Amino acid sequence: MSKQGGRALQGRRQELLEILPGLRRFALSLAGNVADGDDLLQATVERLLERGLPAEAALMPWSIKVCRNIWIDELRARKVRRRAGEELLHLEEGLVAGEDDMLAELTLREVQVALAHLPAEQRAVLELVVVEGHAYREAAEILDTPIGTIMSRLARARAALVDHCRGPVPARETSDE
Repeated sequence: MSKQGGRALQGRRQELLEILPGLRRFALSLAGNVADGDDLLQATVERLLERGLPAEAALMPWSIKVCRNIWIDELRARKVRRRAGEELLHLEEGLVAGEDDMLAELTLREVQVALAHLPAEQRAVLELVVVEGHAYREAAEILDTPIGTIMSRLARARAALVDHCRGPVPARETSDE
């Protein structure tokens, strides 16, 4: 797809600029932290500009596939997943004005930590369906995964987030009487 594909994408630069925020959110959801997410976004855009895309392909779904493939390649190369929660502890250590703002900040951090503990496959599905608003079928096509798997991953991701945010369930007391 070398020069011809690259030229086709050159004419779609404005469309590429328009999808960057959504593509960045997807990259961040896979990477789990801002630095790695931005690196993944940059690698995705570079690959799209270098190799282009098939004429019949829609830009956003194709870009998400490219992004996901780059992330999988990165995981295989590292063979070790980073923990994104470490960076969250050092972010914005400034003062928060007001109780509502403080509670919102704590809730956001709690959700970010919970998201970081999810497997990458579950984070990707959660990002596509919940954040980006894609239908299950669209997410299945984008991730090249059966729709049942999408539904299962989404259900497990939601349950894991709820469990993490609720905290450990206290053991029930039993009486011997």
